[in-house]
Amino acid sequence: MRLYVGKIPTIAADMLETLTENGDVEVVEEEWNEVQLDIESVLREYIRVEREVTDKAREVISQRSLDYTQLTKIKQQVAEERGFGVGDSAIDYISRQVIEALFHSHHVAEIFAEDHELRRKMRDVLRRHLNVDQELDLEVRKRIKNLQEGTSAWEIEYRKVMEDLRRAKKLEE
Repeated sequence: MRLYVGKIPTIAADMLETLTENGDVEVVEEEWNEVQLDIESVLREYIRVEREVTDKAREVISQRSLDYTQLTKIKQQVAEERGFGVGDSAIDYISRQVIEALFHSHHVAEIFAEDHELRRKMRDVLRRHLNVDQELDLEVRKRIKNLQEGTSAWEIEYRKVMEDLRRAKKLEE
């Protein structure tokens, strides 16, 4: 699961539309953009913290002279220490953070649905948007399978091939 900066407005708009169309969340029409910005800020913060966690995991790997194939495992450990969701738990983490933001937003008129119902709907939206990224990731990995994951050569080639694919599919970061 990977969240790209370029997809944040689309995801936030879709999430807000999903939550308001059945009356789960009530937003005054004039405040719609502000609520969308509230959701976007949660998504942007997720990306910022996720980068910090990744950097910390790389630092730990470097300090302990571990193999870079351990990056995912170390990243998971660092995230757990911070109470942050990565990998499979990222969607639940993000949805909880969005709910918290909606409850504290001065731009939301009323929230009628239970938290678990809001989380379910947001999970569906996030999965729908983030599955595209998983498909891209699989395609990139297939193209660079001759390189060892975690090495600097793998990282460079991964980014290059991912950029090429995103450009070809007209996706922005």
